Amino acid sequence: VWAYNFSRQELAENILKTINNYNEQVIKWKHRNDRSVQVDDFVNYDDTRISWSRDLKKDLQRGKLAEFSEIKIRHSLYRPFTCSFLFFDRILNEEVYVFPSIFPTPETEEENQVICIGGYGRKEFAVIVSNLVTDLNLYADPQQSFPFYTYDENGKNRKENITDWALEQFRNQYQDTQISKWDIFYYTYSILHHPDYRERYAANLKRELPRIPFAPEFHPFVTAGKRLVEIHINYEQQPEYRLKHIENKDLPIDWRVEKMRLSKDKTQLKYNDFLTLTGIPPEAFEYRLGNRSALDWIIDQYQVSIDKRSGITNDPNRLDDEEYIVRLIKKVITVSWETVKIVKNLPDLGLPND
Repeated sequence: VWAYNFSRQELAENILKTINNYNEQVIKWKHRNDRSVQVDDFVNYDDTRISWSRDLKKDLQRGKLAEFSEIKIRHSLYRPFTCSFLFFDRILNEEVYVFPSIFPTPETEEENQVICIGGYGRKEFAVIVSNLVTDLNLYADPQQSFPFYTYDENGKNRKENITDWALEQFRNQYQDTQISKWDIFYYTYSILHHPDYRERYAANLKRELPRIPFAPEFHPFVTAGKRLVEIHINYEQQPEYRLKHIENKDLPIDWRVEKMRLSKDKTQLKYNDFLTLTGIPPEAFEYRLGNRSALDWIIDQYQVSIDKRSGITNDPNRLDDEEYIVRLIKKVITVSWETVKIVKNLPDLGLPND
């Protein structure tokens, strides 16, 4: 259950309604008189109350009751640079996959990181790092997540996902016993951004998970990867790129977004009828995640829409922080600009010429 248009309190209230509706159906199913009735003919298909998925109907048949807990309300990454609240629950989430062993508790978000790879088999290659639970369709297409740590589901028994064998290979390759597993994590992240790597292995990256080569130099990639991780995870803490505001003096000050639009030359962004942001650098569109730039993801996600089935309004505007989206745009442009700068300065990969 994802909800970046709800506050934490609004999400809790809506989840409680959904749980009550679901549990009511479970009890009715358990005490039904006609045991021959099929579940598809039994449940109440009212999308304004609950949306019945395949797994949710299976849980109903098993008699599993849903439970509400504040601890299950988590921060998550729904789309690139789009943070949301998530009610993290095995019943109300269609699939949780292995994330209960990656981010089992909010505390693990402080130490664990996950590299999310998408695009193989269907769309353009994409990679981003996160310290939050991420959506399966992070890039509007399936992705796989590779964490640094895994845990038991109670948050105990932490294990490193980079093996001792892999660590030994890197230390032997570069004749450096000081190389750490975090160094390898950062090295990997920068390699996955290298334009020569992406171009050379473009066909492979569309049909299989990436393989990581040994570059001639190790530590420059570690330094670059560490900085990329820092700005991609902490994008909301980055400085705002200096854009010029063009304001319509005939209208009152207005920070509300309905749907943003780029100019044809992509140097201006019409935020709303009151405000246009100008001076967008070309680097904002060079940093791409799949088939969109980081800024395009923001424009796509931060708009008002109404779900046709449930009637729920998705409104990303924040009443308690009206300028949040404008600041986010500027910060994501800063992240894009610095990402492009770091990537352009990565050392040669030393790939063979065959």
